[in-house]
Amino acid sequence: MSAFKVAVFSGGISPERDISIVSGKCVAEALSKNFDVDLFVLEKNSIPKGLSPKTHIVFPAMHGDYGEDGSLQAELERDGFDFAGCGSLSSRVCMTKPAAKSLMRKFGVPVPNGLEFPSDNPPPPEALAKLFPNGAVLKPSDKGSSVGLVLVNSPDEFFGNFRGKTTGEYLAEEMCKGREFSVGVLYGKACGVVEIIPEGGVYDYDRKYTKGSTNYEFPAKISEECSAKMKKAAELAFSACSCRDFARVDFILINETSTNFVALEINTLPGMTPTSLMPKSASCVGLNFEELCSKMLEGAISRHSSK
Repeated sequence: MSAFKVAVFSGGISPERDISIVSGKCVAEALSKNFDVDLFVLEKNSIPKGLSPKTHIVFPAMHGDYGEDGSLQAELERDGFDFAGCGSLSSRVCMTKPAAKSLMRKFGVPVPNGLEFPSDNPPPPEALAKLFPNGAVLKPSDKGSSVGLVLVNSPDEFFGNFRGKTTGEYLAEEMCKGREFSVGVLYGKACGVVEIIPEGGVYDYDRKYTKGSTNYEFPAKISEECSAKMKKAAELAFSACSCRDFARVDFILINETSTNFVALEINTLPGMTPTSLMPKSASCVGLNFEELCSKMLEGAISRHSSK
C-alpha cells in the first residue's frame, strides 16, 4: 500500500448519476488491490469534507454535469488536489462539443458539419432542412452519454423537439450514417479500436446502458489502414483539446470500403465498468480492468510525488 490514499468520487447531481455510481464502485474495487482507497458517493456537487491534498489523490469516476464540465476539476485545482484525468480547461472544452470540434478540425481531425443555437431561439426548420438535407442529429451542446440525443429527418420533427424548451445550448449536426467506433487514449497513445453495434442502429442513452441492446467487436474488424488512421485521429484529438492522462474518442466510419470517418466527440471521463468502451479498448493492448485503472492513476501519482 502507498503512503497516500485514493479518493474515488462518484455520483453527484446529473442525469448520469446512476452510471457514475456503478463506475465508481468498479474503479474503487480494482484500485483497492494496490492502493488504500476511499469511495465517495457525492450527494451534492462539491468536494467531500475531510480530505487533504497532502494525503489524498482523487480519481473522479464522474459522468455528466459537474464531473465532466470542468467544475469539479477547477475546485480540485483550487484546493491543491492532484487528480486523474484532464484539467479544468480541457474538461470544459471537451464537454462543449462545438468548441472541441473546432479544435479538432484545426488539427486535421475530420468532424461533421454543425450549427450551435440556443433552444429558445432555434433556426427556422426549413433552413435546417436546407443545411442538412440528409437529416440532422440534435443534442445538447454540453451533455454526455447521448443525453437528449434526437434524430431529425424533417422540419416538423425539428420543430416538435423544441416546442416548450426555453433553456440550454443545442448542436445540430449533419446525420452521418455508418459504423460506430470508439478509441481509448492513454497518455497520448491510442489503444484499440472498438466497434459499437447497437440494435436499431442508434447508440443512444438506453442502448448504452441496457444490457444486451448493443454488441461490440474489439479489436474492430476493419482494415489495418483504417485502424491506423482512426488511432492517429484519436491521438490528434487528444492533443488538440489539451487532454491529460486519458480520454476516449468516438467516430463514425461513413463508407466501410474506405477510410472516410468523422469524430463525433471526445470523452474525458469515460464509463468505467469492466464492460465499458474504455476497458474494451485497453484490452486490445493487453490491459485488464485492474491494470487499466492503475494506469489511469499514474499521471496523478507522478504529479503528487513531484511535490
